[in-house]
Amino acid sequence: MIKKPDRKVLRHKRRLRVRKKVVGTPERPRLNVFRSLKHIYAQIIDDTRGITLASASSLSPELKDSLAKGSNREAAFAVGKLIAEKAMKKGIKKVVFDRAGYLYHGRVKTLADAAREGGLEF
Repeated sequence: MIKKPDRKVLRHKRRLRVRKKVVGTPERPRLNVFRSLKHIYAQIIDDTRGITLASASSLSPELKDSLAKGSNREAAFAVGKLIAEKAMKKGIKKVVFDRAGYLYHGRVKTLADAAREGGLEF
């Protein structure tokens, strides 16, 4: 019997395929999204220097108490707004969106829309 590849393995392969093309520069850093079953995370990364410029998640002190659940669209929207706010404070307006192998749907799309609404361009 042939075993089907694990969903996690398939996402990892997609992630690596995308990362070959999507690179964050100082002028246009990479906005990376990671979602777990309980929370959602976003980072703005400069790949040339290998540093994280800004980060936000549903576990951030600014959001932790106000969110009922960290894994729904409401939380993703709040994290998107927060990452855009932090980026604007650091003078970052343009980013490259890295969905990390996830489908551009649901929480990932909501986070991206909220970041756009907060002023980020991608």
